[in-house]
Amino acid sequence: METLVLIAALILATGIGMLLIRLLNAQHDARIAAHHYSDPLPRPPRQPDDTSPRTPRRDAEGGRSTTRGSA
Repeated sequence: METLVLIAALILATGIGMLLIRLLNAQHDARIAAHHYSDPLPRPPRQPDDTSPRTPRRDAEGGRSTTRGSA
């Protein structure tokens, strides 16, 4: 008789543990689904045209045309 009670208690504890894990997993999945990891980053504000990195400018020393950002 004690053996049957022990087996029933183990099965009940296992079932409760499985249910708890399933509920926590569903809650975690819902939290992950609410957070969008693949959303693009917001675009930075546009700079004025004269500071564009592709705008050629005159070098003060040699008078030659250079491109900003290049060495």
